[in-house]
Amino acid sequence: MSILHILNGDSTAYSFAETGLDGDVMVWREVLSEGPLEENITSGSFWRKRSEWIGETFEDTPENYQGKVLGQLAKLDEEYDEINLWFEFDLHCQVNLLGVMNYMKQKTDLSAPAIYLISPADYPGKENFGGMGELSGEELEYLFDNTRVQLSEMDFLVAAEAWRVYVSKDAEQLMYYLNETEFWGSLHNLKPALAAHLKRLQVNEKKLNYIEQKLLEIYNNGYSTWPEILSVFSQTEKIYGMGDLEINIYLQKLIRKGLIVI
Repeated sequence: MSILHILNGDSTAYSFAETGLDGDVMVWREVLSEGPLEENITSGSFWRKRSEWIGETFEDTPENYQGKVLGQLAKLDEEYDEINLWFEFDLHCQVNLLGVMNYMKQKTDLSAPAIYLISPADYPGKENFGGMGELSGEELEYLFDNTRVQLSEMDFLVAAEAWRVYVSKDAEQLMYYLNETEFWGSLHNLKPALAAHLKRLQVNEKKLNYIEQKLLEIYNNGYSTWPEILSVFSQTEKIYGMGDLEINIYLQKLIRKGLIVI
């Protein structure tokens, strides 16, 4: 049986190499929680805009994006009997999960492979669980054996609707969706992640969203260096799953507004 494991990021890939699980590996390296998006994730314009934004924001090259991101997508053109999606609870991972599921739905005949989700919000014995990247190969195998669920056609319909709402970047539409939606299927971490995203769309009287407000609060509490601010935010706001480069997007906005000096 041909098997594909889709991993969200290289940190999980390092540990996954220590497992005894069979199958090919595809690493999803996009950051769909930031930057421009379109509903049609299979379009050429979607990936062109993503490549341009990644290049400008993170000082990357089109060649690097082609190799690390688009080159990995080619694996979804191959035929597999089973596909396993490894995505965590935070907004970064959940939006990437929506992207993967919608890419597959828009591009692939989903009647062929059995598609499973491994999406832990916690881990036995780990009080401050931060993600699969901190787990050993043996611990990843435990998740595979004990938490894996098979996705249904309804799960892909939920993902399609959630993706449509997310891409709209409309706070009122997202609030209505969160309040009115009762069925989330197997996507049990999606609602809290989207609720965190809603807080990003809403701004206060100073036109600052929740992330910018928290960063400014951390700064005003005496954490004045870049590493300190990043560390405190990452510890207190795990629901966003943001890396240093992503947090820096918001820090730079505060710097340009003259609200913090680093």
